[in-house]
Formats: sequence, structure tokens, C-alpha cells
Amino acid sequence: MKLHYLYLSILLSVAFAIPAQSQDLAISGSIRSAENQQPVPGVTVRVSGVSNSRVSDEDGKFAFENLAAGSYTVSFSYLGYEPQRITLALPAAGSRNLSILLTPTSSRLQAVEIIGRKEQSYKNTASFSGTKTETPIKYVPQAISYVTKEVINDQQAFKTSDVLKNISGVNVYSFYNNDFTLRGFRAGNALINGLRNPTSSWSQSLLPNVERIEVIKGPASALFANTDPGGTVNTVTKKPLDVDRKSVSFATGSYNIYRITSDFTGPMNKEKTLLYRLNLAYQNAESFRVLQGGEDMVIAPSISFIPTDRTQVNVDFVYAKTKSRLDRGQPIFGASAGTDLNSTPISFAIGKENDYANELNLYTTASLQHKFTDRISFNASYMKFLYDEDLLEHRTSNRYAINADGEEIPTMMEMQTIRRKRKNYNDNITLYFVSDFNTGPLTHKLLVGYDYIQNVSPVGGSNYNAQGYRNAANNGAIGSYNPANRDDYLIRDNIPVPNVPHFDLTNPDYSISEISGYFNVSSPQAVTRYYVNGVYLQDQISWGPLQALLAFRQEYYVDILNYKKANAEEVQQQAFIPRFGLVYTPVEPISLYVTYAQGYQPQGAGTIGDPSRFGGPFDPLTSTMYEGGAKMEFLNKMLSINAAIYHIEQNNILINANDPGNPDLLRQIGQQRSRGAELDVYGQLLPNLSVTANFAVNEAIITKSEDADEEGNVLPNAPKHQGGVWAKYTFTIPALQGIGIGAGANYVSSRATLSDILTLPSYVVADAALYYTVDRFKLSANLNNVFNKTHWVGGYDFNRLFPGTPRNFLVSVGYEF
Repeated sequence: MKLHYLYLSILLSVAFAIPAQSQDLAISGSIRSAENQQPVPGVTVRVSGVSNSRVSDEDGKFAFENLAAGSYTVSFSYLGYEPQRITLALPAAGSRNLSILLTPTSSRLQAVEIIGRKEQSYKNTASFSGTKTETPIKYVPQAISYVTKEVINDQQAFKTSDVLKNISGVNVYSFYNNDFTLRGFRAGNALINGLRNPTSSWSQSLLPNVERIEVIKGPASALFANTDPGGTVNTVTKKPLDVDRKSVSFATGSYNIYRITSDFTGPMNKEKTLLYRLNLAYQNAESFRVLQGGEDMVIAPSISFIPTDRTQVNVDFVYAKTKSRLDRGQPIFGASAGTDLNSTPISFAIGKENDYANELNLYTTASLQHKFTDRISFNASYMKFLYDEDLLEHRTSNRYAINADGEEIPTMMEMQTIRRKRKNYNDNITLYFVSDFNTGPLTHKLLVGYDYIQNVSPVGGSNYNAQGYRNAANNGAIGSYNPANRDDYLIRDNIPVPNVPHFDLTNPDYSISEISGYFNVSSPQAVTRYYVNGVYLQDQISWGPLQALLAFRQEYYVDILNYKKANAEEVQQQAFIPRFGLVYTPVEPISLYVTYAQGYQPQGAGTIGDPSRFGGPFDPLTSTMYEGGAKMEFLNKMLSINAAIYHIEQNNILINANDPGNPDLLRQIGQQRSRGAELDVYGQLLPNLSVTANFAVNEAIITKSEDADEEGNVLPNAPKHQGGVWAKYTFTIPALQGIGIGAGANYVSSRATLSDILTLPSYVVADAALYYTVDRFKLSANLNNVFNKTHWVGGYDFNRLFPGTPRNFLVSVGYEF
């Protein structure tokens, strides 16, 4: 019997010992750079069959504990290094003390963006927008701020206005597309991959196919023709990668949001000479605003062809369709000082159930780089852009209703209807040669180029409008009401009868309205065309720690009055535009710079060509900027900090003259000035802690005007202070493996509007997020405006305020394969 107990004890010991031994196996070690033998933190380490990856710590160390016996494939990947893969069979000697050497990649900078960015962090190292060739941002003598796709994804942003809060000196002006203030100046010009975007659309641009959003601070006319003095927004679309990456994501949340996005990229042949990328997205969503929301769709394929190391070609195609309604903002009661901004709820909008705004943005871009020699290359890009609009809206006439005595009724809005169909075509060609050469100790990168930009609104655009008040015979309408001629109008209950019924702010009626019951006026939209020819020269000169940038542009702008008519007339304007900059790098992580740049924007031919209507003659808009700053990289180049101070002046601004006898009369107010300082932070404080932060101080005022009372007035929607921060932390302790948290906040100080007696209050909005990654699945939950702060992001006047979104959430599940 004792012998049986002995055998049983041995068997139980063996049975329990085997799993104990298998669970004691591990794979661990350290990762160093093969170039300098320094530890490499932030490396992503994956082990086949293990659900969660690891990230190497500050000493380059990593560990996977409690593994079972068997064969494992271990992969190592990190930006700037060649990926590596090893195979181990556990148990194995040395599996707890692996020494991994990663080899830095020898990636060369591109002249035009053909292949996509492999970086997967909040930090972007290089940009094309500052110099037209890929240049490290720290060597560009001008502030360039950005938001990468990693920030876009972590914040689950879908439209441009969702992410510009991450950039210093940028504030929303309205809900409309590309309507922002940059360094205090209202901006409307925009670029896509450095090429002119006509920005005709009302709806915000969509982000599913966007690699990053860049803002070139200050005037950029020396490179991109007529641009705004405060800055230019450049959207960089995703390009193909030479590595396989595929992902799909589903999301839902507040306001009945349903969203699906996907991103597929990789080589199409084993030689990796043909690469592809395909981004698809669909969203159906309502809004906190009455009758707003709609459908959005994006189809965006991209192909890169690299037959040799001397020739590269990329072709992008983007189809972006939006079906929604045009949101003109929130009206409030009465136009008087002290009016409560909450007199109507922020959800309040004006319109009808049968309103719609169907918009199509369709464009294709082709880019070519060919190297004749190692020192001389030719670069060409072309974008063809179509905007198509089909619109019906019931909107205010930007006036409150009045009674027969001409007294304002503060709870009733005067209305109009607009039925419009139009198209707009834009062509942008840029051609330039780049030559690298030396003159003694100086190294040159000389760029000589030519731009052609054309914009055409073709025959067929048409308006069908109703507005004003009905005449006494009730067989027509008069554009506005004049109490001195009250007998000319149809009057009931001492109120002139409107052509389009007034909108009652106290008892809104959103029911279907048939516009055929109004007195409508049908009119064709003007057939227009303008084109720009520009030639430019730029030299980037390096001498030890000094780099100078010298650039000049000669621009010829031609706008055609009465285009396609017998009396067509060309209105020609031209400008010589210089730009100078100097960068000093005393030590590798720090660059100091100063720059001088001029900006130029021609006045429209329709304005300067009709002085009897608009007044004049008017001079073109010109601007001048002086800027200095520092660009720094820390923590093994994982973190960048950019600081800038600036002084910008803009001259010859046109505004309405408010002449009762001529409502179209314009006047130039002289000069506006913006002064300020900015700070932007991007990257990783730790391998598992990413951050983007910004802060700006700005004073944007009118400094010269024919009306002395205007001097010193603050520009609309230009906050004096604003800032924001967003951080993402991923836990590394085993008990919380795969869990991450995100949090951030944005502050905007009070802002002036177009009304002298209306100021928008300051606000702080906080956001938070929770992430969980298991295997290749990622679960995300974002809570925006955590404390449900009522705020206004921008505004025109008492008729058009633009409130921010209340507390809302979005949850998603994504899969990478």
C-alpha cells in the first residue's frame, strides 16, 4: 500500500510540474541601434500567439512572461528602423536575454509626395508645404503646424473642423468649409497636396483619406500664389505604402451616428514597383442642430508606380459626396446690447423639412518625379477639381421682421428662399526643376518653377430666389420694406406681408414649404473665369549650421469680366512677391530661425471692374510678415517643440460701406495688424505616452481706417488667448495590458463678432477617451465635451451664431489585418 502511495505521489508531482515548468518560460531582452549601440525605446514587439504587443522601455527592454513551450515568431518594428523578425522554440537557452540590433533605414527625402508616410505617431518629421520639396520641418524658416492621422484616429474625428483645435492660432469662424481665423485673419484659401482647392463647398472637408492637416503660418504667396495673410490650410491625402497595412472600423454614438471606414495599402507586385491604397468611408448622422446632419461618402483610391529609382508616379482619385442641409447658424432674440445668447437654444436653426444641400467634390491628382541625374530632378503635379452643388434653403435675410411703422420685431426673422444649381471647375498645374550643387563651402538646393491655376464657373448655373415683401396688388414682391412708401405694400394687422413667411423664433415651424407659392425670380449665375501664371525661384543654401532660404515669385493674375460674352474684358493684375528666411542650428536638436514674407491677393474683377456699383478704384490686398522662432527635438527625437513670434500687417481690406442708397458699395478700411506668439508640442514623452499641445497669444486689430472710430477694434472671431492639449497613455503593466486612456481640453478666450455690441464668451471644453487593444482588435470610446459646456465656436451677428456641440460620445471597433 505504501508503494502505491509513493507511485501516486510521483505521478502527481510530474503532472503538476509539467504545466508549472511550461508557464515559467519567457522571451525578454533589450533592443539597441546597430548604428550607435544606444537603447531604442518605443519599439513595438509582437509575439505570435500572444494577444497583446509590448513596447520597449527607456532602456530598450521588453518582456513576455508565462509562455508555454512551443515555437514563436517575434517581430520588432519602429519608425526609422528596418523591421526585424526572429523565430524561437521554447524552452531555449538565452530566451530571457535576447540582444536585438535594429538597423536605421536609409530613406531618402522625396521631391514630390509619391509614397506615404510610415510614421505612426503624433509627430511629423518632414513637410512638402514649406518649400515644395520634402524638407525636415526644423529646417523650414516658417512655422508649420499639423495634425497627423494618428491624432485624427485617436480623437475619432471625421471633418476638418474636428481637429484644427489641435493647432495653435486657429479658431473656427463658422460652420462653413475652410472658414477659419488663422493668427487673427479670416482665411478661405486652402490647398490639397500643395495644389489650389477652390473651396466652393459649404460642407466641411472629410478626413478618412487624410494623412495629415498642415497649416502654413503667415502668407505663403511666394510659393502658392494668392493666399491669406494669417496662414493656409494644406490637406495631405494618404499615399500608398510599400508594406501591407489593412484596417476596417465601425462606429456609432450620439445623434444616431453610423460610420464605417477602411484603409487598405501595400505592394501589388513582389518587386514593390506598383503600390496601392484604398480608403472608403460612409457616415449617416444627425446633429444637435435641428434638421441638420446627413450622409457623407468617401471613395479614395491611390496608385504609385515606381518603375526605376529615377522615376516615380502617383495618381489619386477622390470622390466625396455629402447630402445634408446648409446650417446658417443660430439666431437669437433682437439685435441689442445685453441680449441673452441663450434666448434661443443652441439646437435652434432656421429652415424647412424639404431643404437640402447636395454637394459633390470630385478631384484627381497626378504627380511625377524624374531624376535626370543624382543632382537634377524634374517634378510635376496636376489637380483637376470639380464642385457640384444642388441646393434648396429657407434662410433669413439677415434682418428681423418689421411692422408697418418700420419698427423691428425681435422675435420674428425676415426670410428668403434660395434654389441653386451650379458647378465649378479648377485646374492647377505646377512644374519645377530641383538642382543640388555646391559653390565652394555652400550647398544649394535650387528650385525653379512655373504654376498655372484656372477656375471656371461654366454656363448652366442658376438661382431661383424669393425674398422681400408683397406689393399692394399681391402680384409681385418688393425687395425691402420702406415705411415711407407703405401704400406700395400689402399690409395686414399693421405688418407688411412678406413674400416668404416670417420665421417665428418663439414658435418655430419646420414643416414642408412649397416654394412655388412665392414670387420667385430666376436668374442665371455669372459665367466666370480667372487664371494665374506664376514663375518662381527658390534657393535653400546651407553653410555649416546656417541655412538660408531665398525665394521670389512673379505672378500674373487675369480675371475675365463678361466671360463668354461679346463684351468680355480682361482685368489684369500682377505682383512681385519675395520671401527670405534664415535657420541657425547651434546644436543638432535645436534650430533657430527668422523669416520675412509678403502676401498678395488680387481684388475680384467683378468688384474692381464695376466702380459705379462697388466704388473704387481699389488696390489689391497685400500683407507683410516678420517671424522668428525655435524648433526643437528631444527624447531621442520622439518629441518636438516649436515656438514662434510674429508681426503681420494686411492692407487694403474691403468691407461694406453701409450706404443706404447703395447696399453694394464697398470701402477699404486701410490696415489690419496681428501680433502674437505660439507654441506647439508633438510626439512622445514616454514610449507609451503621446501628446499634442498648443498655446497662442494674439492681438489682431484694425490699425488704419478712414473711420477713426474703427481703429483699435479687434477683428471678428480672433481670440486673444487660446490653447489645448491632448494626451494618450497606454498601460504597460501586465494586469492592464492593452488598455489606454486619452484626455484633453481646449480653451478659447472671448471673441468679437461682426456686430459691435455682440461678444462671444470664453470657454473650456474637456474630452476623454478609453481604448482597449486585444490581438488585432481595437475598441475605442470617446466622450467629448465631458462637462457639457455650452459654448459658441464662432459667430457673425445676432442672426448667425455657431454653437459648439454639447456632450456626446462615439464608440468604435476596429480590426487590423
